Amino acid sequence: MPLDEPRIAVLTPVKDAVAHLDGYFEGLYRLEYPRRSLSLGLLESDSADDTYERLIERLPELRRDFREVGVWKKDFGFRLPPGTPRWAGAVQIERRAALARSRNHLLFRALGDCDWALWLDVDLVEYPPDVIERLLAAGRDIVQPNCVKKRGGQSFDRNAWRDRGRYHLGDLRGQGEVVPLDSVGGTMLLVRADLHRDGLVFPPFPYGRPHPLSRREAFGSTRTIFSRRGPDVRGEIETEGLGLMAYDMGARCWGMPNLEIVHKDV
Repeated sequence: MPLDEPRIAVLTPVKDAVAHLDGYFEGLYRLEYPRRSLSLGLLESDSADDTYERLIERLPELRRDFREVGVWKKDFGFRLPPGTPRWAGAVQIERRAALARSRNHLLFRALGDCDWALWLDVDLVEYPPDVIERLLAAGRDIVQPNCVKKRGGQSFDRNAWRDRGRYHLGDLRGQGEVVPLDSVGGTMLLVRADLHRDGLVFPPFPYGRPHPLSRREAFGSTRTIFSRRGPDVRGEIETEGLGLMAYDMGARCWGMPNLEIVHKDV
């Protein structure tokens, strides 16, 4: 890797993550990408454990080893009701709205002068040491690997899809090393930093749906303003909303179905 390798901000929102921190940092230290070009940004929100304090304890070591490191705290007032799994439909809008806000707050604080943002879940179990090089080699502005719970299995990250959720990355194996997506997930996601600087964020509301302000009548027009996907698009939130917004900005999302990363089984 040349000395002028792209600068990458590894960005991770965390919550109740004490049990995952050792594995998270072990994965970062196994990366082959030069640490002199890796910045780390973590934002802790609404934890019931001492995630934030544990991160602060690690700061001196991390700042010796990586280009830049920042840890921030911002609570959003959301916690799952007792006994409710995080995938329960009744809490999805509120849960993912809080996560979208967390991502956006972290983005604006930690992106700095980096060339790329690598969004990374704290509870990933395994990924290749050369995963960054392979994502960069895809030559796409927004690209992600295939997140699974076991190698060769179906995709764990169901927010990465095509054709309104009909196909996920696990369904697209054998169709090429890099395939187009309509939406992305956030378990591991590489985004060109200038797209974020141009306004690409994680919507904390359903993006892409009609709303009362989407009709223009002031100049005699009754044309409804929708995204370029057309008036039948459903609103999408957080990473899926980012996928729709990227499309409206003229960008495209891509996935690598054969590049697998493993997520904790939840």
